[in-house]
Amino acid sequence: MKKKMLLLNTTVLLGLGGVLSTPAYASTIQDMESQKSQLQNQRQDVQSNIKAASDELTSLQAEQDQMKAQLERLTIAEEENNKKAQQTEADIKETSKQVEQLEKEIKLLQEKLEKRNDILKDRARSLQESGGNVEYLQVLLGSSSFSDFVDRALAVSTIVDADRGILKETKNMQDELKTKQADVKSKLASLEDMKAELDEMTVQLATQKKQKDALAKELKDKEAKNEELKASLQAKDSSLANEQSTLEQNIKDQKAAEEAARKAAEQAAKEAAKKAAEQAQKAAAAPAEKADSSSAKAEASKASNNDVAPTSAPAPKASNVVTVGNRWIGNSAYVFGGGRSQSDISRGLFDCSSFVHWAYSQVGVNLGPLGSVSTETLKHAGTQVSSSQMQPGDLVFFDTYKKDGHVGIYVGGGKFIGAQSSTGVAIANMSSGYWKQKFNGRVIRI
Repeated sequence: MKKKMLLLNTTVLLGLGGVLSTPAYASTIQDMESQKSQLQNQRQDVQSNIKAASDELTSLQAEQDQMKAQLERLTIAEEENNKKAQQTEADIKETSKQVEQLEKEIKLLQEKLEKRNDILKDRARSLQESGGNVEYLQVLLGSSSFSDFVDRALAVSTIVDADRGILKETKNMQDELKTKQADVKSKLASLEDMKAELDEMTVQLATQKKQKDALAKELKDKEAKNEELKASLQAKDSSLANEQSTLEQNIKDQKAAEEAARKAAEQAAKEAAKKAAEQAQKAAAAPAEKADSSSAKAEASKASNNDVAPTSAPAPKASNVVTVGNRWIGNSAYVFGGGRSQSDISRGLFDCSSFVHWAYSQVGVNLGPLGSVSTETLKHAGTQVSSSQMQPGDLVFFDTYKKDGHVGIYVGGGKFIGAQSSTGVAIANMSSGYWKQKFNGRVIRI
């Protein structure tokens, strides 16, 4: 672009040099008409350069419009991802509180169970000393753990009612303890996933901000060059227009002067003819009329030749899933949880799983409810095949911030298309580098 602009500016300056070196006045209309023709030719060359520059500016404007749209998408993506990061941080804090509370409850239950254990041991010992039921003692002696003892003891039909009540309460406490421990384990796993996702978002937010800043600077630079080129071309065209206007005025003035001289000569000739009319009125009048007629015809012919008007110029198929997403390359941005509404889709805001869902919907394949689509739902949406049998259109999975944390559509040649967190929708190479390291071998055929 810079070279084109330099070439255009140089050409225009050369054109101007020719104009400015031309004398502003010539002695005859013929000379001035010739000078005017040269000036018009020079201006036509400049106008041709201006048209070429205008075409280039139109192309640049289209590029600028595309850059502005992408900048807006990145701004929206940055805002949405910041909200998601803040929400995730809040979720982490809330889940941490829940885990802490559950751990307190588990500790209390464990303390209660220990006390119940001591009570049951004392009651069993008392029963033995008083010659109690042998079956009860065998249950106690044969159990492998306290929990096993409780389960065995509840099966003994000869236990006194008081003992049975204690045992049932103890069993309920044990069950509650197991439930809370399982709940804590699940929440801790969820917490780990949320923390990993937050770390991933933090990295990608920094990347998106750099991309946005770089794009904004590039747009500003191009706009400045655009304005500079416009101003330069307009100044040169204005200068040429002034030269042409001055020359046309000189021609007009010269024609007026010649017309005045012609009329004066005609008047003088009439007066002389009048004086000679008495000697040879008829002989003198005829040549004069002929001369007048010839002169008028010549002038009319000349005017007619000068006023000649210019002549007018003559008067989905499923296999397309690997390419439908190409329209979003360079026109999209990655948003965590994005792409699950028509508003997001129309603005090109996707995450990896919503992009896959959208791409397949474009070729008539429904991959389930859009609102709940995720890498987890997509890996169960078709049939798993060996990575050695991978073909275009298959879903490929990657272990990023978690197992199967990213998904894309294989396009062939060791590449896949997907909504990448750093670039938006793009085609990436999975046969080398980062994505090769992250590919976990899971391939799903829809």
